[in-house]
Amino acid sequence: MRVNASPSLFVLWRSFIMPSLKALPTLASFLCLASPAIYAEASLDQPAEAVVSDACRVPDVSSFLPTGNLRIDEWRDDFAVRAVAAGHCWTSIEAILADLSPLSRFMGNATTAPSVGISDQAEFSKPIWEYIDDSVTAYRIENGRLKLQELSLLFDEIERRYRVDRAILAAIWAVETNYGGYIGTFDAANTLANMAAEGRRRTLAERELTALIQLLDAGEVRRQQLVSGWAGAMGHLQFMPTTFKAHAVDFDNDGNKDIWQNEADALASAARYIAASGYQFNQPWGVEVEAPAFFDWSLADGQDRRLSSWIKAGLQRADGQAFSVDTGRYAELWLPAGADGPKYLLLGNYDVFKAYNRSDAYALAVGLLSDRLAGRSAPLAAWPRDIEPLSKQQILELQAALNRLEYDAGIVDGVAGRNTRLALSRFQRDNGLRADGYPTPAALGYVLNAGAL
Repeated sequence: MRVNASPSLFVLWRSFIMPSLKALPTLASFLCLASPAIYAEASLDQPAEAVVSDACRVPDVSSFLPTGNLRIDEWRDDFAVRAVAAGHCWTSIEAILADLSPLSRFMGNATTAPSVGISDQAEFSKPIWEYIDDSVTAYRIENGRLKLQELSLLFDEIERRYRVDRAILAAIWAVETNYGGYIGTFDAANTLANMAAEGRRRTLAERELTALIQLLDAGEVRRQQLVSGWAGAMGHLQFMPTTFKAHAVDFDNDGNKDIWQNEADALASAARYIAASGYQFNQPWGVEVEAPAFFDWSLADGQDRRLSSWIKAGLQRADGQAFSVDTGRYAELWLPAGADGPKYLLLGNYDVFKAYNRSDAYALAVGLLSDRLAGRSAPLAAWPRDIEPLSKQQILELQAALNRLEYDAGIVDGVAGRNTRLALSRFQRDNGLRADGYPTPAALGYVLNAGAL
């Protein structure tokens, strides 16, 4: 392995400096903190602007023990050299990469194939009513209300400082980790390294690993703290490392940004992130609506329109009350289960939830749970539970058929997301069908038959 150092410097490093650093962790920390990369963007694409100390620059990939997986070992050696070339401290790089092991979720094993695609995640794979059932539970409603009472002073201060409604913050806390009940048992570095070595999300994983290295360089975290969920998200509110780097706060001023054990730090950090994503305090995320029999369902096309336009088109609140928000505001009509299920006009705060997690099912769960925590009612319309959901294979067939018919469902990935549903809605409209874009066995049959003509 090529090393960016002269032979004599390398001998000096291996013989004298490295043993000293291992024996003197305080000195090692001091040398690492000298790195100018610690506040750089979390990327290996650009080298550090200044030269760091030789102690931090010289790699020693021979110190890495084999993981038993050649893909991980080869990726790790390459990434370590690139990290050093970008100006990061070797002590931090070694701490992040030293004890990796293969995870079957990413690498598979003798009996199991890897399963790391979006379509394997509950918020993308389950019928939306099942995901809502699992997310908005009686336990979470009751426990969330208790948390809001027990931590009322903390939520008061967070609301004052960051202007994020407490019910929203508590709902995200619940959906992410069940109010801190399960923050994960994975090692963030190992998980992200497996993700990078597996390859499909390498750019994302390497960016997050670089952020971990920078956080260690800066002394903002300790290596043993880095407990995560299966995808590398950490703490009570499941922050990715780049999110931690940008938004984590030491809210109680104890000298640590502890999102794992400290509820104040975790909740305040999440509030800061939500506020930075454009959250509007004391404003609704959306409103359940009803539509007249003659309604043009193709208007649920992802486009924002003025609330006054939606009212003119015949939409009214499901509870029969007048709209409480300015009718000049823009909203999108969304049909999470088609025209037969609950219908929502989505406002700006809904998009903030999707900045936290881009799944519509996730964002809706947060909105509905926050409503219950704030004392508002559950959805009034029933979910169409008698509709048979399409399997992943059927969704793949639907997407491929729509693309062949030039309706542009996007990537054929087995996830019936916004692009797939918009393409289906356009097909339905053009063929005189109810254009709600909801993928059902009947809709699949229409599309496949059209493709066979």
